Amino acid sequence: MFSEDLWLENEKNCAVVHKSKRGRKRQELLAVALGVKVGVKGALLWQPLKLFAYSQITSLVRRAALTQNDNHFNYEKAHNFKVHTFRGPHWCEYCANFMWGLIAQGVRCSDCGLNVHKQCSKYVPNDCQPDLKRIKRVYCCDLTTLVKAHNTQRPMVVDSCIREIEARGLKSEGLYRVSGFTEHIEDVKMAFDRDGDKADISANIYPDINIIAGALKLYFRDLPIPVITYDTYSKFIEAAKISNPDERLEAIHEVLMLLPAAHYETLRYLMIHLKKVTLHEKENFMNAENLGIVFGPTLMRPPEDSTLATLNDMRYQKLIVQILIENEDVLF
Repeated sequence: MFSEDLWLENEKNCAVVHKSKRGRKRQELLAVALGVKVGVKGALLWQPLKLFAYSQITSLVRRAALTQNDNHFNYEKAHNFKVHTFRGPHWCEYCANFMWGLIAQGVRCSDCGLNVHKQCSKYVPNDCQPDLKRIKRVYCCDLTTLVKAHNTQRPMVVDSCIREIEARGLKSEGLYRVSGFTEHIEDVKMAFDRDGDKADISANIYPDINIIAGALKLYFRDLPIPVITYDTYSKFIEAAKISNPDERLEAIHEVLMLLPAAHYETLRYLMIHLKKVTLHEKENFMNAENLGIVFGPTLMRPPEDSTLATLNDMRYQKLIVQILIENEDVLF
């Protein structure tokens, strides 16, 4: 007869064996799904393999949502309501009731023109579709507002500048580090504000590629909400402070999923481009670390306007962008 202690110990061993088998089975299934062979050192590869699989699945889901309709990008956007005084009788476009009063009868969305009661504005869904006539400029405009107004996947500034840089500037020494003439960069900014995606930034007009690179950096700096949003800033900084590389990568990936869809897509596209820049490091002398120094403060800013906080976080900003570039194929 088994004693009670012996019986409990035997049960525990059996549970461990079953758990180990389940874990092995999970690893084997995941490896088959990804087309990866996991051998004797499978245990060491499990964490990175799991992160890679998770990133691929979530990335596929996110991209499927972004491309479910090729002609329309369904980015969620909250309305930008402001108190408004209406001339003549007006009815709320949410509850259909009359808007009483002589002044400040309700609120109007400055992006799409929706008119509602102030109380009703709390219940209006985040389905703002900005009217292109209300978008006065390209620079300094909210990123999601701009792409929804133009019905594009990314801001046209990002697409146009990156296309031009990849066509003739990837081997340019000090790309993104060397500044172009400020007056010419302002000219490019005015061209986009005036002509939108028809702005001419070709070599015939701007032979110095550093002007185009400078215009792209200026666009990111001028965003009212940075590409890496204020809401996610502290989470990214905390993730950068994690010492274990695998855990840090997983933490960064989780925070990436919190970004608004338009911000995520813009960041993904930019990181793919910057990875291409690093492939020409021998000619342009710009590796992931150097690009991290340039783009860290450009893509992410602390919510509070504090010089001390910015200085303290600079190395983590640099590290975040460096990791995003080096691991863009896994993280996005």
